Amino acid sequence: MYEASGKIKLISDTQTFPSGFSKREFVVTTGDSKYPQDLKFEVVKDKCSLLDKYKEGQEVQVNFDIRGNEYNGKYYVNLSCWKLEGKGGGGGDEHNQETPDVAEPSPADLRKDDDFDDDDIPF
Repeated sequence: MYEASGKIKLISDTQTFPSGFSKREFVVTTGDSKYPQDLKFEVVKDKCSLLDKYKEGQEVQVNFDIRGNEYNGKYYVNLSCWKLEGKGGGGGDEHNQETPDVAEPSPADLRKDDDFDDDDIPF
């Protein structure tokens, strides 16, 4: 799992192939440094509609996986987005994302006071 943050530079239309496979690409410009990077991500199948909620210029955080494959002796790498979150002030609803916001419980939330009373294991 990887993460990147930046502004959406480009959102392309959905591409549908004869096999029924569909994908949609978008570009995020990362970093405020001297050398910002434009990273092209893709979403596939039913996740294509995920991008409908976002606009070019909006600040986002992208969670993605790196996918690589070989085809006819050439190698390809894709950044496959599986979660997209808007950041505040970008012009869209920052809760538009694939999965609902769920806060992770803290260790104190997971531990009950009586958990250690019945435990006879010394570690």
